[in-house]
Amino acid sequence: MHGWYVRVRFNHQARSKFIPDRLHDGNREVSLGAAVECRNEMERELGRPRTDWAVVGRNPRNSTGVAGVRRVVKKYKGKDGTIHLNEVYEVSWNAGRERRGRTSVSIKKYGESSAFRRACAIRRAKERQMYGEPVMGKWAQTLSKVCAA
Repeated sequence: MHGWYVRVRFNHQARSKFIPDRLHDGNREVSLGAAVECRNEMERELGRPRTDWAVVGRNPRNSTGVAGVRRVVKKYKGKDGTIHLNEVYEVSWNAGRERRGRTSVSIKKYGESSAFRRACAIRRAKERQMYGEPVMGKWAQTLSKVCAA
């Protein structure tokens, strides 16, 4: 058999379908077009954004509920040489094919909820740069709890 096998995975869900060339009179280009349309429909059903980049959905290791935003304790050395601890929300994103971007928002400086909202805003801005729009599947529950749109 000749054809195209379409697979889409997102948020622990998967869809797959085989599109055979023979259904399109053996025309590979036409069957490829049908496979691309099938892929786009599957992505819409799962809520995955249309992009060639890898899109990460929910992750059980992330306690904030927002991919790319995590709560961490950073160590830094003061001017007097003593070690200090600073709790922050760290925001990370893809800054290119082989680069990662990262910044943090201080909980001490902004408070717990304000620091989290600022971190979410940074992540949404970076998602707009990466994907053209925020990945709404990741934000739906968190927005209703803490982040303002």
